[in-house]
This record gives sequence, C-alpha cells and structure tokens, in this order.
Amino acid sequence: MNGWIILDKPLGLTSAQGVAAIKRLWRQAGLPKPKIGHGGTLDPLATGVLPIALGEATKLTGRMLNGDKAYAFTVRFGAATETEDAEGAVVATSDVRPSRAAIEAILPRFTGPISQRPPAYSALKVDGQRAYARARAGETVVLPPRAVTIHALRLVETDGETATFSVSSSKGTYVRSLARDIAEALGTVGHVVMLRRTQAGPFGLEGAISLDKLGELAMEQRLIAALLPLTAGLDDIPALAVNPGEAARLKSGQTLAGRPEPDGLVVAMLDAVPVALARVEAGTVRVERGFNL
Repeated sequence: MNGWIILDKPLGLTSAQGVAAIKRLWRQAGLPKPKIGHGGTLDPLATGVLPIALGEATKLTGRMLNGDKAYAFTVRFGAATETEDAEGAVVATSDVRPSRAAIEAILPRFTGPISQRPPAYSALKVDGQRAYARARAGETVVLPPRAVTIHALRLVETDGETATFSVSSSKGTYVRSLARDIAEALGTVGHVVMLRRTQAGPFGLEGAISLDKLGELAMEQRLIAALLPLTAGLDDIPALAVNPGEAARLKSGQTLAGRPEPDGLVVAMLDAVPVALARVEAGTVRVERGFNL
C-alpha cells in the first residue's frame, strides 16, 4: 500500500477534501488504512492533477510540493476581483480589451525569473495567521513580492473578452497573481475564471483519474488498480544501484563513500526496490529520505 493515486481534482473540492475522499473510498474498498497525504495544494476553483501519496510515498510529498508545476488558465478581462478569481466580489473595472498581438507582445516580460506579489487571499501566513483569514476579516493585506521562475508561458487562444494560457513554473508561483499582472501590463484589469493543473512534478493529466472513476473501482473492489508504485514519483531522478550490504548501510543512516556518480539527487535501488532518496556529493552518498520497503 505504498504509492500514488493521481486524482483529477474536481471543481469545488479543496485538496484536503480530495484526500478525505480517497480515504473514504479506501475504506469502502475494504483496504487497510494507509498513511496518506497530498503533493501540492489546489484551490477549490481549480481542477486537475493532485498527487495523493499513500504509505511510504508520503515521504515524498515535500519534494512534490517543491517541484515544478504546469497549468492551463483563462483570464477574463475588464473586471478585477478581491480574490483574483471568479469567487470574489468585483473591486475594479475597465473597458480595455487587449488584442492578440498586444497579449503576445507582453508575455516575454513574464517569462524567466520574475518578482510576484502573492494574492491577499492566499494561505501564506502574516504574523502567524493565514492571509486569507485576515482578508476575510476585512483587513487590507499586502504581501511582500517573492521571486519565482516562469519556465514557459504561451497564449493558447483569445476571443477579446478572455484569454487562455498555458504556463509551467517553479514552486511558489500564484497563477492568479500572474493573471492579474498580465492584465495590468495590458492596461486593463482581469481575474482567473478557469484554472487547471496539467502537471505536478512527474505526474500529468494523462495519468489522472476522476473521483467518479475511483468510486467505480472501489465498488468493484479494484481500487488498488489505480495505485501507481512509489517509484512513479521518482521517475525524474537518476537511479543508483546498490547491493544488499550497501542497502543495509543506507537504511541504518550510514553514508556510502567512493561512488563515482555525478553530484545530485538519486534514488538508491536494490534491484527493483527503492531503498532511499539520497544525495551524492563528491562521491559520498547521504540519505535524505529512507523507505521501509
């Protein structure tokens, strides 16, 4: 019971509710209760890839949270909202509607390393309290800018009133803020009306499963068929083959010296069994997360 279920999160569900739904289905399918967590929060108004980790895979959720993400999103021009999405009240309007040429011309400004001010309605903490809680209480919340990286940003289509984009970005990027800033750079205002995560680390929409489909599998006592192996969350990391003695040393927290491997993150493998997520530095292998498999 160690691995991943890649949920295609539906509209209106929080990430925590997505995890709770998987727990219910797990019980319904009569399977042993595992440790469970998710690899990256999605807003209730967002859909798409939500990696849910079970068992030993929960040791990788932090890495998933820190990984790159990709999204499709649609901006409606002419109205800014307090939440920067369709849920909030309108706080500003504009008659300006940008052309395709104007939109495409400003996209290079938002590609590469950029500074971004997170939305007031976010889960970031201000003096120990969530920013969204302060904003909902009527406070004026202005969060400091933070550095993020936009790897790629492309205009998919526009009809004059809205524009749909695809973006891949580093951790910490707020698509709602990106949409707000794009609109402002075009001399107008805007907010997100559609947000769909298409990639989270190594997981994409092609492997995501709807709650309805997972419910069918649970009723048929076949939910385990949706479980990807723990190693699916490590597909983007080089493997380091170890022998039984080396595996035992890593499991006990010891290092391996004299390995002629490039520096960086690796997954130590004993045949087909993952032993540890480890880091190689100057030929020495140190465990970052060990797996009890």
